[in-house]
Amino acid sequence: MTDVVDDLVEAGSLGVAPERRWQRICHRDRLTPARGAVAWVDGEQVAVFRVRAAGGGDVVYALGNLDPFSGAQVLARGIVGDAAGVPKVASPVYKQAFDLRTGACLDDPAVSVPTYPVAVSDDGWVSLGVPAP
Repeated sequence: MTDVVDDLVEAGSLGVAPERRWQRICHRDRLTPARGAVAWVDGEQVAVFRVRAAGGGDVVYALGNLDPFSGAQVLARGIVGDAAGVPKVASPVYKQAFDLRTGACLDDPAVSVPTYPVAVSDDGWVSLGVPAP
């Protein structure tokens, strides 16, 4: 499995804990670039985003779909973009922006949403690192 977040793992900013398992969710081609989609994983909604990388190709990110400000499951419907090179999604409700890499709110550093490690296999299947049961 080829991890699309290799650079982050190598940099130490994102690791896959040994208590995680990989859950296959969809083929990369089913994800529209610069738009979100919702995957149900262990009864939880996960917002999945395929974003064009600056150097070409694309990167897939995943974070919790729950907007902590409105309490609604809507982050996958947010506006995808970047803020000074930081890939982000802005909630469609109150417009707070979240870093797609870390889940940190760019408008309120005290707030964040959970993130999930993402891997894309050589044949294009997207999998999420989820807590093992």
